[in-house]
Amino acid sequence: GLLDGLIGGAVGAEVVTAVNSLIQQHGGIQGVVSQLEQQGLGGVARSWISEGANQAISPDQINQAFGHGMIGQLAAKVGMNPQDLAAKLSHALPQAIDKLTPNGTVPPKTG
Repeated sequence: GLLDGLIGGAVGAEVVTAVNSLIQQHGGIQGVVSQLEQQGLGGVARSWISEGANQAISPDQINQAFGHGMIGQLAAKVGMNPQDLAAKLSHALPQAIDKLTPNGTVPPKTG
């Protein structure tokens, strides 16, 4: 898929699969950003979209934003433990959103 070439080499196929699933389950990048905004992480999410530096997100914030249940399901799907997956997502998700929002714009929802 789209993300494989962008971040695949850096994080591994399991994490790419998890990021793709997370974006799909939220109805696209806008849905992921909305979820983060609801958890008080809107500024962080917007930093990934904008042209500037990406603000960091912690594994705990990943769990808080998306829920331990969802992270657990994704971890099971890709064969990782939830703590490892949250740690990897905290690095991969900002990169993915950054790469998927060229010129600082969120693509329209699909599907």
